Amino acid sequence: MTERRLVVVGASLAGLRAVEAARRSGFDGSITLIGAEPHLPYDRPPLSKEFLSGAELPPFRSEDVLRDGLGTELALGTAATTLDTAARAVWAGDREYGYDALVIATGATARTLPGTEGLDGVHTLRTRDDAIAVRRALDAGARTVVVGAGFIGSEVASAARERGLEVTIVEALPTPLVRAVGETMGTACAVLHIRNGTDLRCGAGVAAIEGERRVERVRLTDGTVLPADLVVAGIGAVPAVDWLAGSGLSLDKGVVCDETLCTGAPGVYAAGDVARWRNPAFDRHMRLEHWTSAAEQGAVAARNALDPGNAKPYSTVPYFWSDWYGSRIQFVGVPATDEIRVVDGDPGGDRFVALYREGGRLAGTLTMNGQAQIMKYRGLIMRGASWAEGLEFAEHRGRGEGVTGRYRR
Repeated sequence: MTERRLVVVGASLAGLRAVEAARRSGFDGSITLIGAEPHLPYDRPPLSKEFLSGAELPPFRSEDVLRDGLGTELALGTAATTLDTAARAVWAGDREYGYDALVIATGATARTLPGTEGLDGVHTLRTRDDAIAVRRALDAGARTVVVGAGFIGSEVASAARERGLEVTIVEALPTPLVRAVGETMGTACAVLHIRNGTDLRCGAGVAAIEGERRVERVRLTDGTVLPADLVVAGIGAVPAVDWLAGSGLSLDKGVVCDETLCTGAPGVYAAGDVARWRNPAFDRHMRLEHWTSAAEQGAVAARNALDPGNAKPYSTVPYFWSDWYGSRIQFVGVPATDEIRVVDGDPGGDRFVALYREGGRLAGTLTMNGQAQIMKYRGLIMRGASWAEGLEFAEHRGRGEGVTGRYRR
């Protein structure tokens, strides 16, 4: 009998979890893990958090564990270039990898600032190599300009201020994080920057990044000139799907999948930042760039790819977190705009909880330093709690009352 073959393209969190789930499910065929970076799979969130403060970044698994313990062929340092769904083959470099089941987990690619190619001192922050370059610049005392006041950019600014360095964030929108948490709560989060000495400039565009061989200054559209030794672009990422052109897969803001993460091509599933799948929890297509969903999707995609007759839907309430200046911001659900209500704490202070309504349901929750509460709200959203139930739960929490049976996860 011919040995079955699983190929996983993308050697990050989602790809690793796919490999591990395949072996845990009893799959005894061959597994190949293809990755564009030369590094073993590693954790990305610390790149803009602990790693910039000097922490180490060990791989998720050693090479011995991957090769021997999980029986995986590693094809690292070579990006996949072509997928032929009819022939059931992936090309990476000059090699062809045939598959019976395929998990696409190629993630996303950071957007870059136009016109900065070849200019030293200008970086994105997506990979281990990016983070090493940024950390070296911070260690050297760089005057830092961050373009984009999203979560990555804000974490870089926090790391710079931790060293006592001057840092300016330039944000094109009038309010930071509008797409992630809404205008009202974006303003609340921005207060952290101001309180911690970061120069936050909203509604400002970048006209040019200037310098001879390395960056020297950032010129804004209002004529302001900011001296800079380090510029970090935190302007989002795009799903890494270029290599899938001509494959026949549906590509629309990611690899389009159904609720089981199936792409529609036989044996081909997607997971992580690259997957845009129908989430049954909200009955809509989503693409998430979150650690939790990448880990979960990788495992689900592998199990479904290997046993499509028993494929299970992947339903989730999105969850992400970000650490700035010693505070933790956490969000669950979707940033619905029908109503946003602060139910605990003060948006101008160090701690608050805000609820988001979509129609008649509780759709999202944002907390600052609310680690004891956030997962309870996630449980409510997962089971489809109404807006009234969310408010009632918040009222009980505010009065310090115990959690009743119907609110337990």
